[in-house]
Amino acid sequence: MLQEFKAFIAKGNVMDMAVGIIIGAAFTAIVTSLVGDIINPIIALFTGGMDFSGWFYALDGNDYASITAAEEAGAPIFAVGRFVMAIINFLIIAFVVFMLVKMVNRVKDAAAKKEETAAEEAPAGPTQLDVLLEIRDALKK
Repeated sequence: MLQEFKAFIAKGNVMDMAVGIIIGAAFTAIVTSLVGDIINPIIALFTGGMDFSGWFYALDGNDYASITAAEEAGAPIFAVGRFVMAIINFLIIAFVVFMLVKMVNRVKDAAAKKEETAAEEAPAGPTQLDVLLEIRDALKK
């Protein structure tokens, strides 16, 4: 069992996945900061100072000054602002991943075109049939 585990860990895909997860976690922190520190203030500017992260509804009917106060009081809440921020985070991450995949595909296509042109430019030698015909003709002589 230990040998199987070592073989599993030694595979390149596992290491690539681990690197991807670590980079993804760091990228999530960047996107969260982008949404909270840049996008939300811009939206608040256009909505008259409203802050998305503070949107909530207390289900117990009481009025709380902030979402933190409602949470500390133990009130059940709908944290609408957090949900909206999660959707914005997802859309930003999905767009960035789309752009990365698009860029990687472009690079792959360019490399494939280089290989095709290199193959087309290579001088064509005699085919196997041509060589066999030459050998046949030489044997006939």
